[in-house]
This record gives sequence, C-alpha cells and structure tokens, in this order.
Amino acid sequence: MMLRKALLAATVLALPVAASAQPIDGLYIAGTLGANYLSSTKATPVGGGAGHLAAPKLGLDGTASVGYGYGNGLRAELEIVGINNTTKVKSKGLSGGSQNYTYGLMANGLYDVSGFSGFTPYVGAGVGYVGLQEANFSVVTSSPASTFSGKTGPRGSFAAQGIVGVAVPVAPQLTMTVDYRLLDKVQNNTFGGTTSTGGHSEVKVGNEVNQSLNLGLRYAFGAAPAPVAAPAPAPAAMVAPAPAPARSYLVFFDWDKADLTARAQQIIAEAAKNATRVASTRIDVAGHADKTGTAAYNQTLSLARANNVAAELVRLGVAKSAISITAYGDTKPLVPTAEGVREPQNRRVEIVLK
Repeated sequence: MMLRKALLAATVLALPVAASAQPIDGLYIAGTLGANYLSSTKATPVGGGAGHLAAPKLGLDGTASVGYGYGNGLRAELEIVGINNTTKVKSKGLSGGSQNYTYGLMANGLYDVSGFSGFTPYVGAGVGYVGLQEANFSVVTSSPASTFSGKTGPRGSFAAQGIVGVAVPVAPQLTMTVDYRLLDKVQNNTFGGTTSTGGHSEVKVGNEVNQSLNLGLRYAFGAAPAPVAAPAPAPAAMVAPAPAPARSYLVFFDWDKADLTARAQQIIAEAAKNATRVASTRIDVAGHADKTGTAAYNQTLSLARANNVAAELVRLGVAKSAISITAYGDTKPLVPTAEGVREPQNRRVEIVLK
C-alpha cells in the first residue's frame, strides 16, 4: 500500500518540473494494448471465513484516449480503460474464483520530458471512476460446507493511476508508445449471490490494484506533415564568400547533432590556416539550429555546435582569447521555414575572420 501511494505521489510531483523537447500542439488520439497483473486482494465472506483473490496468470489491458497538447510539454486526455483477469480464491478452507472485469473513464494529465534524441519519456497521473464486475464469482467453504456463487452486477469505484512511458516517433504524425501503468481502485465492494442451501450470501472484496505494461500508437493531428519529396542533401560544410578583408566559412551539421564531420574538420582547418594570412585579430564563431525543436532546446544545440567548432580552432593553433562565441538557436535561419521543418542549411556554424 505504501509503495503504491509513493509511486502515485512521485508521479504527480514530477509533472510541474518536466518539459518537452518536441511537444504536441493540438488534438491527438491514442490507443494501447498490453498485459495486466492483478495484485492479490482480500475476499471476506460476510458471516465468517477470510481469503484472498489472486490472479494466477496475466490478464489483458486496453485503453483508448483522446487528448490535447498545449505546445509546452503538458498534455490532458480522457481515457477509456478496460481490463480482464481470471482470479482464484487462495486461503485455507476456501476455494473458488471469478472472471474479473474493470472498465471505466479516467482523466489524465501528462508531461513529456525534454533533452533526449530520438525518443521522448513521459510521466502522468489520472483520476476517474471505474466499474468492477466479478462474473461467475464462487466461494466454497469446507467447514461448514457451503457454496456461494453468482454473476454479480457492476460495482463502481473511484480510481487513481500513475503512468511512466516513452514515445518513439515512427512518422511525422505517428508515434509508438510503451508505458507502465498502476491503477488503484480505492474502494472496497460487496458482491452478493446465492448459497448451495438456497440462501443469500455476500463477499466483501478489498481495493484492487492493476499493474500493466502496454504497447500503443498515438496520432497527433497538429504535427508538421512530412515533405512530399526528400530535400537534396546539403554538403557537410561549404565556404561562403565574404567582403574583404573578412573571410566567412559555413560549417553544416547533421540533424539534432553537434558532432564535427570529416568535411567540417577540413573547413575549420582552412579557416584556422587563413586566420594568419589575413592578419585577423578576432574570430567570430556563431551557432545556429533549424526549427524542429523548442526554442530552448535549439539554443542549447546551437551553442554546443559553436563550442565544438571553437575547440577545433584552438586545437589547430588559434588563440582561444581571439575567439568570440555566440549562439542564436533558430532565430536567424539561412533559409526561412515553418516550425518543425528540417532544413540542412539552417543547421550551421558561421566562422568570420576579422
């Protein structure tokens, strides 16, 4: 019980401090399917005896949801959940079991976590109301010998859940998700049925906890569409002419990378060599990024690119004190584009000898 509460509390507390590297902006739909483990819970026949309901094997878990991303990493969604398990009564002097069904509606709040390349972790929490049904419920007691059985109707319960997962894009608007869910049905419920002697009996079932590992797909309507044709690849680096006496060089980078390619190293070496020829007293190194990430993420990426170029210049003999480093993020594109478009010529560092 304490572990469940700690997990749910930690998930809720994590929401305000998370951020999204490439946040969803607008409406989306999602669905998941996976395996479910139903933790053992108390099953107490009214009037005597005590036992536990336990699931001897994994059940099924499925969800369908519609949500909205606010463009800053925060997402809100409504989710329909359905869970099925087979249970057995486990206690001395008692036997039996049931077909356990859980279904209902949850309201979730989630946050995507920034700073990762190629995938996006996320955390979330939700509250809602679910129906519980113990179909073909039976409890057999050995002393005194009697059998309680019945196909019980649904019983309602408030529920809370925590969610931890990771999303991997497979297309511009389609994302695959893998997540772990802990759903706690916080209320006890009493189920009634007939006994072998023709009377009526009841069994009180404690709050149930479901743990699931689900695989899913999410389609975001607001994501930037993929280009009809792939753009022609840009050279890793190129030299751009500049008015004398200044000399300007452009070093290009792969998408979401700050590593120097072999061609980039050649261009930097040429800039370092010519720095003495034009008697430059200052070298400006400015980093840039395209518009496929958030402004904060692109600022950090452009600075990393500029720092790597400057470090290579110093390694080649340029005085560190002569180098001035700036980072512009995605604010000064060489080729203007819409948000979310991968433009090779905007992923660059400009070296200017002055």
